[in-house]
Amino acid sequence: MTPRFAGVPTFCRYPLLEQVPPEQQPIDWALYGVPFDSGVTYRPGARFGPRAIRIESQYVKPYHIEHDLMLTDVLSLADAGDAPTRPFSCKDNHRSVTEYALTIGEPAHTKLMAIGGDHSIALANIRATWERRGRPVGGLSLLHFDSHLDTVDQTLNERFSHASPFIRAIEEGLINPEKMLSVGIKGPLNTPRDLDYAKSHGVTVLTCEQLRRGGMNVIDEFCATIANDACYLTWDIDVIDPAYAPGTGTPSMGGLSARESLGLIRHLAVACNGGPPNIVGSDLVEVLPDRDPTGNTALLASHIMYEILCLDGLRKKQG
Repeated sequence: MTPRFAGVPTFCRYPLLEQVPPEQQPIDWALYGVPFDSGVTYRPGARFGPRAIRIESQYVKPYHIEHDLMLTDVLSLADAGDAPTRPFSCKDNHRSVTEYALTIGEPAHTKLMAIGGDHSIALANIRATWERRGRPVGGLSLLHFDSHLDTVDQTLNERFSHASPFIRAIEEGLINPEKMLSVGIKGPLNTPRDLDYAKSHGVTVLTCEQLRRGGMNVIDEFCATIANDACYLTWDIDVIDPAYAPGTGTPSMGGLSARESLGLIRHLAVACNGGPPNIVGSDLVEVLPDRDPTGNTALLASHIMYEILCLDGLRKKQG
């Protein structure tokens, strides 16, 4: 075995997709980087997030103690490299990343996890997931963990920034807003009207404070309604308090701790009528290494990435 501090780093030391022999394909999950941050509205630098997460993920191990799950025995996993990006246009980048994502692995079998990059990249991976799942009528359900709703129509005349991926996805019919749960939202906000779109379109919003006041029941009730749906999970690292995850471009105080974050994902393992949701695609975004001098944010991000994959591993193990 190559020691963890040697060799070319890939996500969690999974093999490069191009090196997986034909007899071991199709793989279950392909993880790929999207080094793009031209959609940010505050601090840039998340374009270096995939590289930082690859490095810190070298210490992510495959056996999950709480779930009694050896992930690599249940799921086949590979690093599909980085998507080609268009750093001077959010819209062009969305198109470029979508085109790349549609070519990864076996579309009917392989699920995609995009590692950003800013949250604008979620739109591309959601669209690719929707296409690969056969364009389900009504769209995918969505589990969204974030400090921000990301349903702003436009910011400074930009309609495809990291503030707008979900309003665009709803408009395109990629996700069903009535089956969308946004967890961890907190303020302050620019105006109370920031909440209007979610309220008028049926999005379930669970603020960080509501979560702490017994909001797990809201999660359980929501998950019970999507137990048989194809579900996309998106995780913005800024849902975590900057005390635990300082490396992000839009920090929001009073967020989740590292312990709360891992516990929240682990709770999803039994949230859908005793089992995990049917995760068919995912992303993890907004890690900014320049604000992460110890590497803690990227390390925590890599463990969240692993926990999300374990949800699908558990579902497969349970049949």
